[in-house]
Amino acid sequence: MVRKIFMLVFFLISGFLVYQLVGSNMETSKVLSPIYQGDPARKYVAFTVNVDWGGEYLPQMLSLFEEHEIKGAFFLTGRWVSENPELTKKIAESGHEIGNHGYSHPHVNNLSLEENIEEIKKTSEIIYQLTGEKTRFFAPPYGEYNEVVLKAAEKTGHQTVMWTVDTLDWKNPPHEWIVSRVLARLHNGAIILMHPTAPTLKALPGIIAGIRDQGYQVKPLEILVSEASPPGGRWPLSGD
Repeated sequence: MVRKIFMLVFFLISGFLVYQLVGSNMETSKVLSPIYQGDPARKYVAFTVNVDWGGEYLPQMLSLFEEHEIKGAFFLTGRWVSENPELTKKIAESGHEIGNHGYSHPHVNNLSLEENIEEIKKTSEIIYQLTGEKTRFFAPPYGEYNEVVLKAAEKTGHQTVMWTVDTLDWKNPPHEWIVSRVLARLHNGAIILMHPTAPTLKALPGIIAGIRDQGYQVKPLEILVSEASPPGGRWPLSGD
C-alpha cells in the first residue's frame, strides 16, 4: 500500500514537472518567435529599410515617402547613426519608425548573448540620445538569428523583425527587376525589405503604384504587427 502511494505521488510530481518544463519551453518559443508578417486577413503591407550605408539616397527616399504619404520603418546601425546624427533626426522628425539594426553590423550568430545585448543596447542608447525615442523593433544584420540572438532582443525589450518580400536591391539590379519582383510576391501582411540604393529610388514609384493598384495599403510597421499579431508574434507564412 505504501509503495502504491509512493508511486502515485512520484508520477504526479513527474507529470507536473514535465508539464512545467514543456509549458515553459512553449512560452519561451512564443516570446522568441521573430515577426515575419502581419495579419493575413488584411490587405496591408509595410516597408522596412535597413541602413548601414547609402545615406546619400535617404533624403530622396524620405521625400518620396512624404509625397506618397507613407511611413516606413528605418532600421539603423549604431555606427551609422553616430556618423549621421542629423539624418537620423530627420527620419524621426518625418514620423517614421526607427528600428535597431545592431551597432557594427556583425554576423550576430557568432556572438555571445552578452555581445548581442551590447550591440542592441549601444544602438538603442545612441538613437534615444538623438531622438528621444526608444527602439522597439530589432532587425538582425544579414537576416541571421538563432536562439541567442532572439533572447538578446527580448532581454533588451525588442521584437525581432524579419520580412517576407526581399527587394534584393543590395545586389544593384535594374530598377524594373525590383518592381517586378516585389509586385509578384505581394500578399496580405507582407513586410517588404529594402535598402537605400539608386535602383531602389527608381523602383519605389512603380512599387507604390503597383501595390495600390492591387488594392493593398502601405501601413506603418507598428500597425501591421501590433494588435493584428497573434500571441508569439508570427502568423503562418504564406505557403506554410
